[in-house]
Amino acid sequence: MAELVLTKNFGVPDFHTIEGYIRCGGYEGLKKTLEEFTPDQVIEEVKKSNLRGLGGAGFSTGMKWSFVPKDSSKPKYLVINADEGEPGTFKDRYLLEKAPHMLIEGAVIAAYAVGIHTAYVYIRGEYVKPARILQNAIEEAYAHGFLGKNILGKGFDLDMIIHRGAGAYICGEETGLLESLEGKKGWPRLKPPFPAIVGLFKCPTVVNNVETLSQLPHIMKNGAAWFANICQGAPKCGGTRIFSVSGHVNRPGIYELPLTVTLREIIYDHAGGIPGGKKLKAVIPGGSSAPVLTADEIDVKMDFDSLMAAKTMGGSGGVIVMDEDTCMVKALYVLAKFYAHESCGQCTPCREGTGWIAKILYRLVHGDGRPGDPDTLKSVADNIAGNTICPFGDGAAWPVQSFVKKFRSEFEYHAKERKCDVLKT
Repeated sequence: MAELVLTKNFGVPDFHTIEGYIRCGGYEGLKKTLEEFTPDQVIEEVKKSNLRGLGGAGFSTGMKWSFVPKDSSKPKYLVINADEGEPGTFKDRYLLEKAPHMLIEGAVIAAYAVGIHTAYVYIRGEYVKPARILQNAIEEAYAHGFLGKNILGKGFDLDMIIHRGAGAYICGEETGLLESLEGKKGWPRLKPPFPAIVGLFKCPTVVNNVETLSQLPHIMKNGAAWFANICQGAPKCGGTRIFSVSGHVNRPGIYELPLTVTLREIIYDHAGGIPGGKKLKAVIPGGSSAPVLTADEIDVKMDFDSLMAAKTMGGSGGVIVMDEDTCMVKALYVLAKFYAHESCGQCTPCREGTGWIAKILYRLVHGDGRPGDPDTLKSVADNIAGNTICPFGDGAAWPVQSFVKKFRSEFEYHAKERKCDVLKT
């Protein structure tokens, strides 16, 4: 059984409180950090750990921090992305509800490393319970000297503020999030400049997601080598990640596993296989924006580079499983409606293209398809991908491209026969 890092104490009833967290070894990583490491040494330790961003991009966390200017005349900010809106992904919710102090401890470590004294938690508006639990934990951390002035008597200060979002998926993109946090419409920014240089309030900013920051206390407590060795077999990755598994599996839920685990192992060994003994048809390995894989492509390791080589991505770690009775046209229509609704409208290819895709799929699903629809879907998706300010356009286009390519016969059947062969309609 793989070593648990983040979820080890999820079964402890009061782990979400500061008393329960400290009893289980909480804040020891922060104490060690402040006593034994300089800020630069923390950054180097995180680099050596091979921790990569677990919100979707998979970029080296320590490298990201190193881009922030060390001597800035402006204040620096830490922005914690808790706007978990990727369909099929629900891991951060559990971390916020069951281990809020782990996030706080990780945030203080990150802030110390980069020289930051103000942290904002941008949490999705629908996460009412997680926001309440986190607010209570923040108040506890202030009361016990883990936040505020002169943390643990080591001369470092950090304030943490929760900001509730309003339910816009686009605000999960880091620059759209920053715009929203500033009180503006959540439209993503052109990059460069990157947030490390020009971020929140035009100041240097680090944006990390909940799961990424929650790994830091364990890295600093146990060492970079320990964390990196958990992921032997994937040299550019360290530690574990939490996979959100949903769809047609016997045991849906969250599973913390090393990134060397294969998609097949997640589905059959951990999530219990397909209900009713049915065959696997398709699986989305990294949240709804990741290109779909067929049943023949699941012997792939779940680290970022292996999935990229398989022409998909690790993304948010949301594994969506579909059995043999799934209509791939209808499944794509569900995704397309989401992306058409959530497009911010800033970029023409995305604003118009996502709507066109949803309308074409609506026709196909409802028996009004046209013979050229599969090619039109691909053409529209091709014209969105790579032509927008932020990755939302790519995330909307990639499912369309992969579904149509890998399950083209189903789309052609809907278009020509004007009915669904899978659903017998």
